[in-house]
Formats: sequence, C-alpha cells, structure tokens
Amino acid sequence: MTATLEAPSPPPTSAAPDNAKALAGSRLRLGDVIRVGSLGLRTRRLRTGLSTLGVAIGIAAMVGVLGLSASSQEDLQAKIRALGTNLLEVQAGTGLGRGSGQLPDTAVAMVSRIGPVTAVSSIATIQGAVRRTDAVSEGITSGISIFAADPGLLETLHGKMADGQWLDAGTSTYPAVVLGSVAAQKLGITSVADELRVRINDTWFAVIGILEPNTTADGLDRSAIIGIPAAGTYLLDTDVIPEIIYVRTANGATDAVRAVLSNTVNPETPDEVEVSRPSDALAAEDAASNAFTSLFLGLGGVALLVGGIGIANVMVIAVIERRSEIGLRRALGATRAHIRRQFLTEAVLLAGAGGIVGVGLGAGVTAIYAHIKHWQVVVPPIAIAGGLVAAVVIGGLAGLYPASRAARLPPTEALRSN
Repeated sequence: MTATLEAPSPPPTSAAPDNAKALAGSRLRLGDVIRVGSLGLRTRRLRTGLSTLGVAIGIAAMVGVLGLSASSQEDLQAKIRALGTNLLEVQAGTGLGRGSGQLPDTAVAMVSRIGPVTAVSSIATIQGAVRRTDAVSEGITSGISIFAADPGLLETLHGKMADGQWLDAGTSTYPAVVLGSVAAQKLGITSVADELRVRINDTWFAVIGILEPNTTADGLDRSAIIGIPAAGTYLLDTDVIPEIIYVRTANGATDAVRAVLSNTVNPETPDEVEVSRPSDALAAEDAASNAFTSLFLGLGGVALLVGGIGIANVMVIAVIERRSEIGLRRALGATRAHIRRQFLTEAVLLAGAGGIVGVGLGAGVTAIYAHIKHWQVVVPPIAIAGGLVAAVVIGGLAGLYPASRAARLPPTEALRSN
C-alpha cells in the first residue's frame, strides 16, 4: 500500500476585521477658533487699528447721539417737573390795537378770585443798574436785571432760598433786595450775614436773601428783585404796572382756568392778553430734539455702514494674501467649515473691538458735553448694548463673503499660488 504525502496546511491566521475603523474627522474647538481667528489681527496691527477705528467712529456717533439726547431730555424733563404743568403765564399782547398794550393794575387781584387758582403773582422790569459800590460807573450793569415782584412770587414759582429770606409784606415796602444766584456771584456776595448793601440807581438796598438757581421765570437768576411798593417809592415815583402774571392752578383745572384768564385779566380787550404754559415750550423743544436725534442716528448708521465696508475690504485682501496659509491648513486636514469659521471669527473680532472702542468713546463724549452743559449724564443701556450688537452684526455680515471665498479655495491651487 503506497502512502500518500499531503501538503501541510498553512498556519492559522488572524481574521481581518469586518469593518475598518473610520478615521475620526478633524475638529476645531472654540478656543482654537478664537486663536486662529485673532492671528491675522495680531500680525497686522496697523491695518487692524485703522479698520477698528472705522467701526468705532460709527458706533461712537450712535452712542453719543443717544446719550446726548437722553441727557438733554432728562434736563428738559427736570425743568418741566420744576415748572409743573399747572403753571400759566399771562402777558400783554398786541391784539387789535384798541387797548393800552399793558395789563391792568387790578389783574392780580381779579385772577386770585378764580376758584381753581392756588397762587398768583406778578413781576415787572425796572430800568436801571445794580452796582456793588457807588464807585462803579452807572453804565456797567454786569448783565443784572431789576425786577419788582410781589411776595407771592416765590411760592408761585416753587422757588427756594439759598440764604436769607424772601420778600414779605414788610420788607417789600423798604429798600430791601433779593439777588438771583448768578447776580449774587457777579456782585461777589455769598452770604447775607454781613448785612451788605448794593446800589440800585441812586438808592442803597440791603441784601436780605439769595435765591437758589431757578429757571422758571426768564432771567430770574440774573436779577435783583425788590418789592413792588419799594420800586414805586424809591425808583419810579409811580405805581408799578405788572408785565407778567404767573398763575398756579389746581391739578386738572389748568385748561379751565386758561379759558377764562383773558376775560378775567382784561374784560374790555381780552384779545390783548396772551396766556401760555411754559411747560408747553419745553415739550415742543423736547419734540424737536427727538427729530434731530433721528437725523443724527441716521448719519451714525451711515458711518457704521462705511466701517463695515472697510472690514469687508480688509478681509478680502487678507484672503488673497493668505492663500498659502489656507492651502497648508487644508492640506493638513482643515475642512472648509474650519476655514470659514476662522475668517468669519476674524471679522467679528475686528468689528467687536471697534464696537467696544466706539461705545467707550461715545459715552466719554456724552459725559464731557453733559458736564459742560450742567446736565445729568445719561447713557441709555440700549445704546451700549445696541452699539456692541450692531458692531458684531456688521462684522458678521462683512465677513460672510471673504470667509466663503477662503473656504472655496482648493488646497492645491492655494499652495501653488505662493
């Protein structure tokens, strides 16, 4: 029997895996996105600074306009609150020319009889000069006016005394004077404790009080105020005719009182009496301010748009200059999405830096101007938040096209272009 030889069977081999492990896709973490996105800004500082300045100017204009508008409106609202909407002002008008063009001397007494009227007072201008000493020339007035007023003026205007006392029934008949805040400064008088006197025309008047700043009555801060009887006795030798009557009404009765004031003040020629509400003028000024605010916001928006176009231009140039960098990153595994995020982040960071600078610049301008105008500094939170958001949005929109263009570059073409 012949034996047959069989070839030895091959040694067992390990089985190949059913599925090859897929290569994990490259990832770009948030910190890496910010790092590579800021690389271009850090290496091209001059270009970055100029582009940031373009955005900052637009944001500063918008924040400054909103801040100045809010500060101005706050000042106007403070004045309106000080005046109150229930204060009326009565003056003599021209009418049809049949009357004397003056308010009757009985006007204050007649107005005080109107039921809803809570306070009424009058004021008249006296010609002359107020001097610290009789050595000062009569022609040097220092811009100080002379008013004759009745004792009820301070209450009617809701005024306050900084020092001393206001005119009363007694002091109104004697040569006594109350100085407005600015008038006291010009005359170098800060206190009534020294019993100082000022010379009004040819008569010495004792300073008995100094008013706190009050803009309710036009020119009151720059005036020397004496009693109506004293004015007639020491300065005019005649009765004082009221020029302006201030009327304070009960809340809710202003319109009703306004409707009857002309006939009450001057029954014979009511058309020669003008009745106004000082707060209405301030409200009109507020409305005009809002109109100009819209205009300047539009100009700020144009400046911001120009800044955004500047960012888009800078980013397009950056893509052209950095083609080799883009090709190298793509060859090392970066995806189109990574390249897109890099350049979009660079544009947003550039605009965001401009937004921060612009908000700070706009707030600073607001604070300086408001301090000069003696306004309360008000920078609306919406101006700060809106400025930053607007900058980021502008940056994102400006960077969309350059980022997409960079992402579409083929690696081989980008590397060959170097």
